[in-house]
Amino acid sequence: MSQSLIRAISSRKNQLGFGFFSRFSHSRHFHSQWPITAPKCSAHSSSGPRRFSGNLIPELDHTCLARQTNGFCSVSLNEASDSNLVSEGETIETEDVGPLNDKKKPMVVYKKPIDFTKIDAKLLPTVMIIGRPNVGKSALYNRLIRRREALVYNTPDDHVTRDIREGIAKLGDLRFNVLDSAGIETEVSSGTILGRTTSMTANVLARTQFAVLIIDVRAGLHPLDLEVGKWLRKHAPQIKPIVVMNKSESIGESLAEVASEALALGFGEPTAISAETGLGMNALYEVLHPLLEDYMVQTLNDRCSQDDVPSEENFSEEDESKLPLQLAIVGRPNVGKSTLLNALLEEERVLVGPEAGLTRDAVRVQFEFQGRTVYMVDTAGWLERTERDKGPASLSIMQSRKSLMRAHIVALVLDAEEIIKSQRSMTHSEVVIARRAVEEGRGLVVIVNKMDCLRGKQNSEMYKKIKEAVPIEVQTVIPQITGIPVVFTSALEGRGRLQVMNEVIGTYTRWCSRLSTGRLNRWLIKVMSRHSWKDFASQPKIKFFTQVKARPPTFVAFLTGRTQLLESDIRFLTKSLKDDFDLGGTPIRIIQRSVLRTSPSDKSSGGSASRTGGRARQRTFSDKRTVSV
Repeated sequence: MSQSLIRAISSRKNQLGFGFFSRFSHSRHFHSQWPITAPKCSAHSSSGPRRFSGNLIPELDHTCLARQTNGFCSVSLNEASDSNLVSEGETIETEDVGPLNDKKKPMVVYKKPIDFTKIDAKLLPTVMIIGRPNVGKSALYNRLIRRREALVYNTPDDHVTRDIREGIAKLGDLRFNVLDSAGIETEVSSGTILGRTTSMTANVLARTQFAVLIIDVRAGLHPLDLEVGKWLRKHAPQIKPIVVMNKSESIGESLAEVASEALALGFGEPTAISAETGLGMNALYEVLHPLLEDYMVQTLNDRCSQDDVPSEENFSEEDESKLPLQLAIVGRPNVGKSTLLNALLEEERVLVGPEAGLTRDAVRVQFEFQGRTVYMVDTAGWLERTERDKGPASLSIMQSRKSLMRAHIVALVLDAEEIIKSQRSMTHSEVVIARRAVEEGRGLVVIVNKMDCLRGKQNSEMYKKIKEAVPIEVQTVIPQITGIPVVFTSALEGRGRLQVMNEVIGTYTRWCSRLSTGRLNRWLIKVMSRHSWKDFASQPKIKFFTQVKARPPTFVAFLTGRTQLLESDIRFLTKSLKDDFDLGGTPIRIIQRSVLRTSPSDKSSGGSASRTGGRARQRTFSDKRTVSV
């Protein structure tokens, strides 16, 4: 027996060698799932594939075969070097030995520092601003979000903020959800406005992680501040608030005295700030940063399990057709706007009650509907601004108008009881709201609320008359838009909630619609042929028709000659567009452009003159060079 055959047999005793594997791994008769067992399998861990040639890595005693099979295979390095099956200079790749299905994903561990700017807003911690009335909570909220959204007015005897406002705070590189709350008064009855706002604050505080307790440094430690501290320990014992002394921009030596008094609250050292001027924001950052960072590290590590490691396959491109929708709920006072918002959200998000003018701030809420992000704004009751309206009432009117201008779709809420009493669908103020929405180019949806008041056999006829008369009268008083959707609901009982959102989504889709130029010009030929003109000379000469933008749909009609479309022609084209392309409830704008005809003299002058708009090139000569003009 030859010496090479003896070496081959000895290397394959009770196991398979590298030579056997290298010859058959690329063979069509070799299957990767064949069971390969080795009783003398040695486990060796490595971080990646290793290459060796012959006996170039003598520091390793054993090497495991890198092949995913149902079993394990190993061979000692000495046996591989003794075998002639691996020639000198030949390279073999090896990897760790492991079971076929044992593929563990790497565990992601988050450590400090945390970049808050790259964290999803849904995972950010929530900080609630609390305190007694008129200590500067809304001013600090505006300072943190870097916008003047919350109403700020010096009213010691009244409460300006009544609802919970939410926003994203930007304090240096910190990002967190900040909530502005109403002033807390513990010794009030539950039926009053202050009692309802206090209970709403307690419900929201139970779902937050941190709190900032504000005291007025000018008034010192007020007895109401101590009551608020006791109230916090009772309703949120898991939260240790951060004490902040506001309005400290003009306080000198007395600041240390107030700081020592604030220790009586039992929440640690206070931080002196000024929300109006921005003083002390760095000190507030130093206090909040370690707390928020520890919370985010724990939250991200808890959520990041082995199965939750993000992979490239899980990332999908966002559907551009489902962009965020801005919805503004407007109307006269006490028509049920806040109740409608709570019904759409299916939770008690804003303060409601029988009192007129209860809402003052424009509360902006985000929620998901059928995979689409919707930003809904509950505005204060719309009133005509007069000289007598001062203070928070005047600011609420201005904020409602700004919310209408920022919205994509405007939901105008009507009162069914008022329609029955006044025998008309819309009052003057409601007509003003609707026409202003049309002038701003917003989509319009009319909602008739409080239909539950028309129940019973006695009101059955009135119920039918309202459902028939309101859409006709709305279309009559707002002729600029045709096909305005009208929804009849009962926000108190939650009826008609889905119908309202479906009409809003449908109006928004039509508001964002785009039509191709070819389709519009084919439509134009049919429309111009079916319209009865007085004579051929009165018919406008539209060369072509195209859409230049959406949101709202805007079209340009290019006319030959210097003739212009009459108002009747524009109304005819607008109505035809809405009827043929289902653009009801959205304003349509048509712009005219004139295309001048070229005269025969311009054609005979040459192509260069026509291309330059009829301007001829003249040459003037000078002593030095020829200059073209």
